[in-house]
Amino acid sequence: MASHTFLTRLIFLLFCVFSLVPSVRAEAQTKRPDGTVNRAAWMAQGTFGIMVHYLMRGEGNTPEERTASMNKQADQFDLNFFMKQFDETGADWLIFTLGQTSGYLCSPQPVVDEKNPGHTPRRDILMEVAQQLKQRGKRLIVYFPSDFDADPSVKAAISHGTPGYAERYFEFLQYYSVKFGPLISGWWFDTCMENPDEHWAKWEAALRAGNPDTVIAFSGAEFCTGRALKSLTERVDYFAGEIHLLEDGKIRRDFLAPGSNIITTPDGKLRKEGLEPQYHMPDGPFIGNAQLQCLLPIDLTFNPAIPNSAVRYSDETLVKFVKDIRAVGGAVTINLPIVFENGHIAADSQAQLVRMSRALGFVK
Repeated sequence: MASHTFLTRLIFLLFCVFSLVPSVRAEAQTKRPDGTVNRAAWMAQGTFGIMVHYLMRGEGNTPEERTASMNKQADQFDLNFFMKQFDETGADWLIFTLGQTSGYLCSPQPVVDEKNPGHTPRRDILMEVAQQLKQRGKRLIVYFPSDFDADPSVKAAISHGTPGYAERYFEFLQYYSVKFGPLISGWWFDTCMENPDEHWAKWEAALRAGNPDTVIAFSGAEFCTGRALKSLTERVDYFAGEIHLLEDGKIRRDFLAPGSNIITTPDGKLRKEGLEPQYHMPDGPFIGNAQLQCLLPIDLTFNPAIPNSAVRYSDETLVKFVKDIRAVGGAVTINLPIVFENGHIAADSQAQLVRMSRALGFVK
């Protein structure tokens, strides 16, 4: 009983300490360093974002069985509960996956439906999520792999590797851009590579066809691979900001590659054997000409070389990191695990974000 009383008092004391942390935020910069409009200023003006990797899947021995399985999963997506969890966190935007290498998309697309049928559900989950966010005055950012690493169903439908593939990929994206219009506030593209400016320009034009104010990020995993801290192209509005690991509240910049010789120190830190770690913390609102944005996974790693346990951070670490990034005019998006069967965000992870938001004054 005495132990229970002590624990209760300790939790209350920690909550009080967290609640006294001021939510410091630098004034959002409406102009970028080159003098152009900062379309992504709303990210710095807001609280923070949430990202979930919700992926459609199909199980079974035949195409018909797999399509039925996919539609069953889509029908079981618990939109009301998902939005309730989102609301409780106090987040201002959501990055949601259109698809990622599972072979299935969460929103119908005529080219895919015609040429590779059975890979999009009859229920348009992305549209439902977008409409719910719009009703709340919140924003949707759509996640999708780059043309280099597009979803298998998309590659099949638009003949990956054949002449004109890039243009067909852009047309695929433009369909969604026009269909959703201002319901899409941004895009985040994974696994991007070097390209000539003409290529980036066509990509950008496709994404802005439905909303000229949409914000764009092309990820080259700059934070976590040790490469130069600049975007692959100037045709981005915000820094993709993919982070693999925080250590002592700072971003680890050295790449812990799967299959490399990684060791764990006695105090539980990951190291490449014989190499010192590299760290970084931004000191201003822009990286190059792009609005600073950091994408941090918690409880679910982006990198198979890093165990999930290594990205389970204390409340204190999480609060301090978000506070530090906001203090220099940046934005933070936090990736949370999600249950594919019903669309529920992992309860413990969501609860930590609620505590973080209370500590920073985003919610009561």
